[in-house]
Amino acid sequence: MNDIETKILEKKLSYKGNIILSYKIEYPKITKSENDYGRIVFNNYNRSRANEIKEYAEGELFEEAKQVYDYNNKNGFPIMVFEVDRNYKVTYNKKTIISLYTNEYIYNGGAHGITTRESQNWDIRIGEQIELWQLYPNNPYFILDILKQINEQIEKQIANENNYFFDNYCQLLIETFNPESFYYEKNNLVIFFQSYDIAPYSSGIPIFEIPRLNNHTPS
Repeated sequence: MNDIETKILEKKLSYKGNIILSYKIEYPKITKSENDYGRIVFNNYNRSRANEIKEYAEGELFEEAKQVYDYNNKNGFPIMVFEVDRNYKVTYNKKTIISLYTNEYIYNGGAHGITTRESQNWDIRIGEQIELWQLYPNNPYFILDILKQINEQIEKQIANENNYFFDNYCQLLIETFNPESFYYEKNNLVIFFQSYDIAPYSSGIPIFEIPRLNNHTPS
């Protein structure tokens, strides 16, 4: 078990006397671990990633917010406050393995913002992220097996009217599957897709549990 605390970068940016953008960026920092090298790599990675998003918010996105403000002010439209909200959840933290995902919500006008999910799966012992293929060393067709399980889960959800998917979800599963979009949770491997990949916005971020992670977790 590694001790992890939350660090936060946040600010409200004003333009012509009005707040037009706010951001809150949470990121994890390991405060205690038996693996110092992995702790340093993990912390540097997440601090750098948070600073990248901060620079984007204060730079490109702020410039876009100013343009929208001037346009709306000129045409008598309401002021829109752009927003960046990034948070994370640690889903697995045992021995040398840390798994987590981040949700990054960005609103830059329009009916609603968009949430994008990213994941990290660390072997802290060596300071490297685990790739999906490493969990299936003896199965060159592991992606097909995963997609088959996901397809079966979707069929059950549709039959039970538990969720909504695009009619051509079978094709979209193949086209949008990202081998980096996974994390560990309890004894399962969780595969996720982004909003609009295989389902409408109202369905949120689709997730699918692939059982028996213990058979695949690196030692």
